[in-house]
Amino acid sequence: MTTAIITGLIVGIIFGFVMQRGRFCMNSAIRDTALLQDYTLLKSVGVAILVSMVGFAIMDATGMISINPKPLFWGANLVGSFIFGVGMVIAGGCASGITYRVGEGMMGALAAVIGLATTGTLTAMGFLKPIKDALQSSTIVKTADDANLTLANVLGVPYWILALIIAILAGVIWYLMARKNGDDDLAVDSSAPFFKRTWNWLVTGIGIGIVGIISFPISAAAGRNYPLGITAGWIQWVKVVILRVEGQAVNWIAAMVLGIVIGAFIAALLAGEFKFRFPKLGMIGQAFLGGLIMGFGAVTSGGCNVTHILSGIPQLSIGSFVAAIAIALGAWVTAYLIFVRPQKA
Repeated sequence: MTTAIITGLIVGIIFGFVMQRGRFCMNSAIRDTALLQDYTLLKSVGVAILVSMVGFAIMDATGMISINPKPLFWGANLVGSFIFGVGMVIAGGCASGITYRVGEGMMGALAAVIGLATTGTLTAMGFLKPIKDALQSSTIVKTADDANLTLANVLGVPYWILALIIAILAGVIWYLMARKNGDDDLAVDSSAPFFKRTWNWLVTGIGIGIVGIISFPISAAAGRNYPLGITAGWIQWVKVVILRVEGQAVNWIAAMVLGIVIGAFIAALLAGEFKFRFPKLGMIGQAFLGGLIMGFGAVTSGGCNVTHILSGIPQLSIGSFVAAIAIALGAWVTAYLIFVRPQKA
């Protein structure tokens, strides 16, 4: 258990550091495509997915890991992830975004994390659990041999082969399109020390992808055969510290989310960006409400944005693809209603 806590903390610290320096938040990545037609952060997400996919494929081919994709329960994926997308826009950050921002001293993000942990726990083991169970059990789809659906087993192709083909093709097409369109948005302030710069989207995406790769075998060695996640870690802290559930202890994923806060704190401190920020009471309430919505959505869908988008899509999980689409739709609809529609009116 001690080893699991230490390795979880180390992975989390690295993850938090990279996210803080790259300002990595999927709420901003998805929302900004609709509001500002800005795809910078979304490109970071795409790079992280492709890097992780290549790493997972190589490790699977060499026997270092055994992929463990999330199930497809289409009803729970659609409903839960759409609700999650709504919540992250209201909260002003996704599950990973609000977590690392706690390390920057943002009290609004802390309120969102408390909300996420509260309804996440209530959905996992409280009065909201029957809703989650009904949605999952009534819409689950598996293969004939009871395996979770992936693009690989649906097509009858070994995972590692298909993952490498997809990653290479996507990378080549992306590169050719970028050259054709003359994309050049990788400039950074080279006069500032590396740890004080805001990292560009490519460096951030590669960093996140590498963290995802190293997390998989380390997490599996700790008894959790899955790479990165967020919500389950906060739920575990509630079980251990608040509810004191018998037999529950701090585990790898709980240590990892704590490490994210520590890593972001270190990064913010080095860059001179750490500061306790106390928004108006109404904004704290809004962040808490968004967190409450996200917690229910994440557990109902079987995972938050990190679980599905950064960890599930690289494993070619069909359930994670469905969840990712639903998260984006929920975020876009909410962003339109909160930001775009009032401006038009």
